Amino acid sequence: MKLSVRVEPLFPDMPLPRQMEQVAAAGYDAYEFGDWRAQDPKQIVPLQNKLKLACACIVGNRSVNPVGMGLCDPTERDGFLAEIRASYEAALRFETKRIVVLSGFRAPGMTREAQHDSIVEGLKRAHDIVAPGGVTMLVEPINTLAKIEPLNPKGDNHSRYYLDKTAEAFAITDKVQSPFVKILFDIYHVQIMEGNLIVTIRENIHSIDHFHVGDVPGRHEPGTGEIHYENVFRAIHETGFRGYVAMEYVPSKPAMQTLAATRAMVLRATA
Repeated sequence: MKLSVRVEPLFPDMPLPRQMEQVAAAGYDAYEFGDWRAQDPKQIVPLQNKLKLACACIVGNRSVNPVGMGLCDPTERDGFLAEIRASYEAALRFETKRIVVLSGFRAPGMTREAQHDSIVEGLKRAHDIVAPGGVTMLVEPINTLAKIEPLNPKGDNHSRYYLDKTAEAFAITDKVQSPFVKILFDIYHVQIMEGNLIVTIRENIHSIDHFHVGDVPGRHEPGTGEIHYENVFRAIHETGFRGYVAMEYVPSKPAMQTLAATRAMVLRATA
């Protein structure tokens, strides 16, 4: 179990190199960021090597509503595959083995069954792109209930996002049957939609390749809300999970202070 930091919410208004330096100073193993298009791997990769950090993942098809490149509508298939190919090539340049994939918003006029089938087919097609380089697509369920998205409080709260339940997410990976299609289990989103975190994690850890961390409500650091994160971290550790558990929260205190406290919590839970 390795620790990562999604840098934008923890260290806003800093350039990526400075954000990476903060992650390394906090004693974390890896960093991750959203818009790879705005960064130069010739600058970033030497720095990550110098800091002894890994790039845990980058975002593949852009956003929770990747217009023209979503998975739900088969008419967007070509756009989706083109974006996955571009993100796959970027992943190789940034020396990461994971890209986050979003379902996108529900497609008007299509049944849920048809959208489900479209997602499965799109991921099967995308497997052929990422498999040669051993890059894993992390499909992310996102909550559709919170009135505000703390990571983007002035934007859309993604209430129209398609993939909002873990049961369907795991059913999709079961149908795709690819070692390079796994689930990004965002603990914040799952707690809002369904709770039952520890049992769900234990029963489906074989389909999970990445975790995101934020407490409920408010998506602040662990210990500020209703999730007993020390127990959750312990449960993840006890499954034998060896992937990344990433901090993706809006800190309610100085960011470095919250990262130190969370790292100490993880160490207690996994001792």
